Amino acid sequence: MQAIDIAIIGAGPAGLAAALYASRARAKTVVFERGIPGGQIVTTDWIENYPGFPKGLSGQELGDLMLAQAEEFGAEIKPFTNVESIRPEGSDFAISTDEGEEHLARAVIIATGAVPKKLGVPGEAEYTGRGVSWCATCDGALYKDKTVCVVGGGDAAVEEAMFLSKFASRVHLIHRRDELRATKCIQERCFDNDKIELQWSRILSEIKGDGRRVTAVRLASTSGSEDIVLPVEGVFIFVGIDPLNALATDLVDLNEKGYIKIDHEGRTSCPGVFAAGDVTDSELKQVITAAAKGASAAFEALHYVDEKVCPI
Repeated sequence: MQAIDIAIIGAGPAGLAAALYASRARAKTVVFERGIPGGQIVTTDWIENYPGFPKGLSGQELGDLMLAQAEEFGAEIKPFTNVESIRPEGSDFAISTDEGEEHLARAVIIATGAVPKKLGVPGEAEYTGRGVSWCATCDGALYKDKTVCVVGGGDAAVEEAMFLSKFASRVHLIHRRDELRATKCIQERCFDNDKIELQWSRILSEIKGDGRRVTAVRLASTSGSEDIVLPVEGVFIFVGIDPLNALATDLVDLNEKGYIKIDHEGRTSCPGVFAAGDVTDSELKQVITAAAKGASAAFEALHYVDEKVCPI
């Protein structure tokens, strides 16, 4: 069983920032990532609100920079490694992976992030990957000169609608209210885009198809109007996120929505277990806040490890 100082589960902005701070302090730091490092930001077309990059950069570029910086200071990144369990082992924590590896960590930082919510409407599951998507950056180029719709009204939905307008001939933005929730400057750019058509006070109630691909969506009204059917070939859903909390459910306290409860410094209800990023109950879920919380969690984890090794 490999002994490490700080195990970090997840290599998104929170996990990579934590890895940077922990490894700079010369703690033996291992980051376990079930997919590719970078987290959700690698599926983001453009980031313009991260300090230090006034002209913006792609999510993939920012993720690559964060990864390289953490590795530069000695953090070990293990991509495509799924952690199956975290369990107390004396005063330490045993980390088991799907590859049969066992690691013993003095402290753990959970930064597993979150995944996009699903609507749960007829046709969604049937046409996933065949016209239904949660990643415009991944799939947008497939819809050149086609009509698509985007569901949602926050920053992610509006930004992805604008990204899709680079390819699609028409983008229907479907929102259940009569005004968007997105940041005002993002809304302004959306309203100026003549390829985007707003479908106000509507919810997507059904995704239709021909058995192979999406062909249309049914929209119900939230204001008493009749249903309408829009012919579309792609459906992109951005209605919020669900925390990836499976590793935490029997280990730490969660709130009513399943997010890990943390204090201001990233401590959980279990001594030695810290958390950061979108999996926590922190309110603002942005790259900058995930990175900041990752740094705080690492700082506290380092103190925890130091006190175990050299108790006062």
